[in-house]
Amino acid sequence: MSEAASTRVALAKSTTSRKTTRRHPTGGQGSTALLPSLAPLLHEWVPRQRWFAGKGQSVTGFSLVAATEILPLDAAGTSPGLLHLLVRVHQPGSRPGTSPGDCYQLLLGVRNTLPPRLAEARIGVVTEGPLAGRTLYEGLHDPRVADLLLERFRNPGSLGPLRFDRAEPIPPGLAPRVLDTEQSNSSLVYGDAFILKIFRRVFPGTNPDLELPLALAREGCGRVPAPVAWFEATTGPEPLTLGVLQPFLRGAQDGWQLALAALQEGRDFTDEAHALGRATAEVHTALAAAIPTPPLAHDRTRRLVAGMVERLEAAAQAVPALVPYVPGLRAAFDAVAALGETGHGWAAQRVHGDLHLGQTLRDDDGFWSLIDFEGEPAKPLPERRSPQPTVRDVAGMLRSFDYAARSHHPWNPEWAARCRAAYCDGYTSVAGTDPRGEPEWLRAHETDKAVYEVLYEARHRPDWLPVPMAAIQRLAAAPA
Repeated sequence: MSEAASTRVALAKSTTSRKTTRRHPTGGQGSTALLPSLAPLLHEWVPRQRWFAGKGQSVTGFSLVAATEILPLDAAGTSPGLLHLLVRVHQPGSRPGTSPGDCYQLLLGVRNTLPPRLAEARIGVVTEGPLAGRTLYEGLHDPRVADLLLERFRNPGSLGPLRFDRAEPIPPGLAPRVLDTEQSNSSLVYGDAFILKIFRRVFPGTNPDLELPLALAREGCGRVPAPVAWFEATTGPEPLTLGVLQPFLRGAQDGWQLALAALQEGRDFTDEAHALGRATAEVHTALAAAIPTPPLAHDRTRRLVAGMVERLEAAAQAVPALVPYVPGLRAAFDAVAALGETGHGWAAQRVHGDLHLGQTLRDDDGFWSLIDFEGEPAKPLPERRSPQPTVRDVAGMLRSFDYAARSHHPWNPEWAARCRAAYCDGYTSVAGTDPRGEPEWLRAHETDKAVYEVLYEARHRPDWLPVPMAAIQRLAAAPA
């Protein structure tokens, strides 16, 4: 029997015997013993993962939100088990019973003995509790476990707190492979036909990476791959989006890599930038039709500006190099606030929220797609789902062109300037409004983005700090 076939048999068995298998280890006495028995291994493993957002602080404990046996381990241990956990990770300042820690999704494989091909996925051997003596490992690296997830999408329904849904049929027998490029999430590619994004840090409420592509699909916008299937957990008043399966754009090239290649070869990138501006405007137009929102009122504008000022002040405290430029940067935010005081209003709508060249793909025919609508993962989900001026996305892309030009040696500022102009021209040709026509908002959002970049680079990539600092100097010196 093939691995895929044996997994389907195991799936069928687990579906027909849920009442008996759910008691152990996720129910009854096993549920109280499960997490404490895994905690010593998780203490070592979780902080090392790229998707863990709490780096730099110690882990003080874990609390269990939900545990589900997607595939129970058989008594002999000859076949893998798959344990789905939603776990709160507590760190200093987030004590159990007071302020909750971040909730993470873990898909843990369980075997008696780990085969050599899964050695790199090993977490460790459980020494006590309901899984004592078993080996725990990162389940997504196991093809049998990954195949099981696809079967759950092919046969949607509920399993404990988990619910699997799909929008269209999914063929069987697609070989899985893990993508190693993700940082805040994890992804599996199935047979070069679909890509499954697993959200690691999860929040109550529908993730924009599911909500917005579904809305765009209803509007007939082909610039964003439409969700094929997804799964959620119900552990409270609002669902937690756990993962989304979408078409895999085989052969498409990352916009960031395309830009760097053009710089390396001394080629112009304005045609691509113009087409990308058109694609962005098409997405914005479709989002405005799919999810109508009111314009920004004065109080909302004031809160947005206050958030920008707060982020600037916090970044200046963390990065001393930013301090001399604070007055000039603050002027960009004050200009928006001053217009708001006069009663000036701005259109707002749902946007991508974290748009840059790395969130775009171009196929062989030159057709651009936008991906990854999750927004900035570090920001609270309600903020990522709130209406914003469309210049937020435009500013993100303009900063990305600048980043690309600064990443190449020697620096080519003219290349970036041409790309920025072409992108805005392409956007205007579809939207009918020029993002440069609201210079106060555009400058404020570019400034806010550059401040975020300074803080990020100072913490994670100090060698890159000169890239956003060059923008800081330019933006701080711009006329008010």
